Amino acid sequence: MPTTEATSGKDIVFYDGVCAMCNGFVRFLLARDPAGRLRFAPLQSKAARQALQRHGRNADDLDTMHLLTDFEEPAEHLFSRSDAVLETLRRIGGVWALVSWLKIFPATVRDLVYGLVVKNRYRTFGKYDSCPLTPPEWRARFIHDDE
Repeated sequence: MPTTEATSGKDIVFYDGVCAMCNGFVRFLLARDPAGRLRFAPLQSKAARQALQRHGRNADDLDTMHLLTDFEEPAEHLFSRSDAVLETLRRIGGVWALVSWLKIFPATVRDLVYGLVVKNRYRTFGKYDSCPLTPPEWRARFIHDDE
């Protein structure tokens, strides 16, 4: 994934692009991040595969949301599973940052709950046949494979 002014230093959320719940979370984040600090890419994308491979992760694991902070900066860091969700909410700020208090629970406990939600997400929320099209007003916030 080449560095561009649009991605350098940004935080990138990698999510299951066909999961209705995941897409709902992305829309939730877009509406609460007017400064545009967060960028997004489905796990099914070439961009996600390249970035996650650099961190020894497999983009084919669609059961894991990731947050890559400070993209291609010295402080770049990858958060996964419950850590990714809580850190993303902390970064959008406001009342949502308060949810990060859940970090008092060990990651193993949080990830157990995360796993239960993920295991049932398609059955509960649904699944798309392919990644939905992004509304034009948010299209620039998504990393496309042709970048």
